[in-house]
Amino acid sequence: MPSDLGFTHVYEPAANPRTARTLLLLHGTGGDENDLIPLGRALAPDANLLSPRGKVLENGMPRFFRRFAEGVLDVEDLKTRAGELAGFVAAAAEKYGFDPANVTALGYSNGANVAVGMLLERPRVLAGAVLVRAMVPYEPEAPPSEPARARVLVLAGRYDPYSRSPQGERLQQILQRAGAAVDLRYAEAGHEISPSDVSAARAWLSAALEARQ
Repeated sequence: MPSDLGFTHVYEPAANPRTARTLLLLHGTGGDENDLIPLGRALAPDANLLSPRGKVLENGMPRFFRRFAEGVLDVEDLKTRAGELAGFVAAAAEKYGFDPANVTALGYSNGANVAVGMLLERPRVLAGAVLVRAMVPYEPEAPPSEPARARVLVLAGRYDPYSRSPQGERLQQILQRAGAAVDLRYAEAGHEISPSDVSAARAWLSAALEARQ
């Protein structure tokens, strides 16, 4: 797997990579760069897929940033790693020739949380994001100096101890204050990705693509 851009990663180009949307695939704790490739291809068959492996190890399991305990995040590390990922996306766009202004994150759990960090710390990097089972990692003291331009879908689990109400509503409000346009939907599920999440994400991504055209 290539690692010359700072992250071990997979890149799968679309038929027309320069004009296609790019999905930035961000795995959950214990996953790797291959985990979300099938889901990304199923959700957006015409997209470029860019999938990095988190560089933080927790008991041997890759993550995108550190945490002190389950549900207790290292916020400063999250902010640093979010900036690092933003730099990776820019470098990958230059190397592979895709449009850096047309990148949508698809993140699950830990990957969704680092995508939230990108939206708050580097709000112009992502054009969109699908956040599956994201937490509220932190609440900024003030909106970013440059408002986010992203369209965001938050997929929360009604029985998920980390993202169920009111976490989903709080995250929606925080991202809206940052400038993002946010849809929030609940699945009758726990922390796992459910079939209804897949259906909702596919329809939302298709509608978001049509809105850009």
